[in-house]
Amino acid sequence: MTTTNPTVTELIRRSNSLGSDRRNTNFAGGNTSAKGSDLDPVTGEKVELLWVKGSGGDLGTLTPEGLAVLRLDRLQAMTGTYPGVDREDEMVAAFDYTLHGKGGAAPSIDTAMHGLVDAAHVDHLHPDSGIAIATAADGEELTKKVFGDTVVWVPWRRPGFQLGLDIAAIRRDNPQAIGTILGGHGITAWGDTSAESEANSRWIIDTAAQYIDDNGRPEPFGTARPGYAALPESERRAKAAALAPHLRAIASADRTMVGHFTDSEPVLEFLAGQKLGALAELGTSCPDHFLRTKVKPLVIDLPANTSAEDIIAALPDLHAAYREDYRSYYERHAESDSPAMRGADPAIILVPGVGMFSYGPDKQTARVAGEFYVNAINVMRGAEALSSYVPISEAEKFRIEYWALEEAKLKRRPAPQPLASRVAFVTGAASGIGKAIATRLASEGACVVIADLDRDKAEAVATELGSTDVAVGVAADVSDESGVQAALAEAVLAFGGVDLIVNNAGLSLSKSLFETTEKDWDLQHDVMAKGSFLVSKNAARILVDQGLGGDIVYISSKNSVFAGPNNIAYSATKADQAHQVRLLAAELGEHGIRVNGINPDGVVRGSGIFAGGWGAQRAKTYGVEEKDLGKFYAQRTILGREVVPENVANAVYALCTDDFSHTTGLHVPVDAGVAAAFVR
Repeated sequence: MTTTNPTVTELIRRSNSLGSDRRNTNFAGGNTSAKGSDLDPVTGEKVELLWVKGSGGDLGTLTPEGLAVLRLDRLQAMTGTYPGVDREDEMVAAFDYTLHGKGGAAPSIDTAMHGLVDAAHVDHLHPDSGIAIATAADGEELTKKVFGDTVVWVPWRRPGFQLGLDIAAIRRDNPQAIGTILGGHGITAWGDTSAESEANSRWIIDTAAQYIDDNGRPEPFGTARPGYAALPESERRAKAAALAPHLRAIASADRTMVGHFTDSEPVLEFLAGQKLGALAELGTSCPDHFLRTKVKPLVIDLPANTSAEDIIAALPDLHAAYREDYRSYYERHAESDSPAMRGADPAIILVPGVGMFSYGPDKQTARVAGEFYVNAINVMRGAEALSSYVPISEAEKFRIEYWALEEAKLKRRPAPQPLASRVAFVTGAASGIGKAIATRLASEGACVVIADLDRDKAEAVATELGSTDVAVGVAADVSDESGVQAALAEAVLAFGGVDLIVNNAGLSLSKSLFETTEKDWDLQHDVMAKGSFLVSKNAARILVDQGLGGDIVYISSKNSVFAGPNNIAYSATKADQAHQVRLLAAELGEHGIRVNGINPDGVVRGSGIFAGGWGAQRAKTYGVEEKDLGKFYAQRTILGREVVPENVANAVYALCTDDFSHTTGLHVPVDAGVAAAFVR
């Protein structure tokens, strides 16, 4: 593929322009294409090609590498061998024989639509306004009323080769038309130039939206139900945090999921309306939507002032009913060659007055599922404003959800990382050992909450690690229980819950017995002994509520078992932490929660504690230059090696993997071998 081809350059510009505005299409939804010529590297002659967004890509972030590249003559020749709708899946496999060179990305099911329509540029999009008309009970009549003969109605047909033939016929038979409304699905537009195609797409979307605004009836979701209005923000989010671990538990019965919380105005309006139950039961329509949200959500249809405790008490029965309903849906439509049922837990949970919880195997998937359900809400609003919402049939949804081509797409996904679907909460993570731990856990697939006394520094580290799909920063004074609870509440609203707790926050004062003041003693114990207790206590409640097991790891110290000079307050509190490990391992084991500790030697390089004066104090105690303290620690070890933050991070990661699934109450020395600190 020649990435400098001007046709490709303009296609990428148009794709990014359309895809960056979610009014035009949802994340990873729709596709764009361009036809043009390039040189055949074998013959040196020009060859006509189709460049089209490949399977799984996102228009807003599309690059040339995300395009499939096909020989146009070979693709169009497939019309002569097309065996009919009963064998349509064979055509997708045949696309591989039309690729130009290595072909770029894998061709999507919509490739035929782009290759067969007689236009140089084609856009297929999933705008809320367009789908609203596509899912209206009288969508065909509305299409004529809104667009005249400029846009043509296409009855629902599953994406594939026949749909491409249908749209090609419309383009041929309606020379005045610039696009189509695809029943139950979305829109397709075309143009002789890239700019014309984009302008036509935007005109269809904007015209539909304006028509809905001008002609839609008020209160499309029905009048607001008394008692179902949104709670005040602080109350709403506090209730959401209380519910989140319990909701994650039911969303993760088949497979552990990460969560995302949304309490935007469109969601809260939908949840308050009289039509909530009926519309939610109808499910979503656009295939891109229900493939990520399941065919319908779980609705906790209780008044907004229902207590969190009462909602939690109702969850087992509601979950059981949802699972049975999904199983019945599967059994109604499954055939002998259908893929096995993939799981019966909800991907979307709606709580009136509070908001929407969405779930997926990672944060991005959970967030996108929520975004797609907001798209579905907008579609329902538009359809109900003009007519009534009528999505594609349940049978058609099943054909898409359990399509062999969708199954093949799932199998092409890379294997999950070792800590995928796990959420880590690391204290003192804005620097030193904590930052190294957070970095390692994120690199292994975990979502990470950077908890630190300094919120700005915590957020800066989170930004270093990636987007908010990877890490978030929160303020946490571990010596204050209300602060710990607030930080954990932020964590569960960000990711649905927590699974892996690392008690790392600490500070150190190097003083002799007579120099150590009561204030020194209290400060050391408040941050590390009391702080670890408060974090473990409040996090353990979440772990137990989730029912998914979990890990609590203490970053203790070799000083928890080694008696060094001038270190009474620090070493005593580290010994306290070390025994907390044993006590909590014994108490929390029945819930599948493992509690282990790490005993590092002094970590000089990259350590916030050492940089804050501890290094100078310890160097003075041992009679060495501060710059030589790391070498001093290394030379007294059996292995003769200096311990750095990454060594501690490696040990934390190892303890949290399945390789240590049967280990709890363990203290792992990471000290390069200090015989006096051997655990006995």
